Amino acid sequence: MTRSGTASFISNAPLEIIKAESTELYGALNPVDRTFAFTIDNASFKGFNSDLQQEHFYENYMETQLYPASSFKGKIIEEIDLNSGAEQVVRAKGMLDIHGVSQERIIKGTIKIKNDRIEIRADFTVPLEDHQIKVPRVVYQKIAEMIEVSINAELTLKSE
Repeated sequence: MTRSGTASFISNAPLEIIKAESTELYGALNPVDRTFAFTIDNASFKGFNSDLQQEHFYENYMETQLYPASSFKGKIIEEIDLNSGAEQVVRAKGMLDIHGVSQERIIKGTIKIKNDRIEIRADFTVPLEDHQIKVPRVVYQKIAEMIEVSINAELTLKSE
């Protein structure tokens, strides 16, 4: 389990680069059956270029009052070697829910198990259109259609 994973995003548009990060990624992974569930409070993203940019993200694009959280739940496709201290490349298949719209996705990442910790990392893109996030024509050159997302988390193993 983790309660302090990191999720960050970059919108690299022709006229503006928008970046933000949250250290409030919560989640759990069962390495035996390879199931997982992660969620993040959309209003926990910080580090925007300006307060106005952050306000627009919360109110106009993510609509955090209507859609307070985003999540990814599913199963890791590959078997995980629980005894290997080496980094393992895996694919996670599940439902990515952003802005109230769920899309089935396969996201490639890495997992490393050492001692009582599991480290996970993933980089992927999110098309705004897939999650019905509308960008007004007046700012379309300031917001990318494809958002680059990075996830990093260290999970602590729990025994039952």
